[in-house]
Amino acid sequence: MKKEPIILPADPMDDEDFAVSAEGMKRGQRARLIRQTRNNLGRSQAEFAQRFRVPVGTLRDWEQARVTAPDFAIAYVQVIARHPDMVAEALN
Repeated sequence: MKKEPIILPADPMDDEDFAVSAEGMKRGQRARLIRQTRNNLGRSQAEFAQRFRVPVGTLRDWEQARVTAPDFAIAYVQVIARHPDMVAEALN
């Protein structure tokens, strides 16, 4: 089996990041966005999942690119990144 070329190298500033092939690029970019948003908020996976009502197993799968986060999830994470307190308040 032929190895695909790496299209998106790992972020050297993020120990949890990884390089991806062209096939995995979309999944990798979405995983990076979710992980960076959570890290920027200073939350563990469990804390982020609880605060924003995302199943922790689903969050882990998205962050580790085991599953491609759907479009609605990416939109939700982008709103969380801009207005985390407002989202948390709306959920309570």
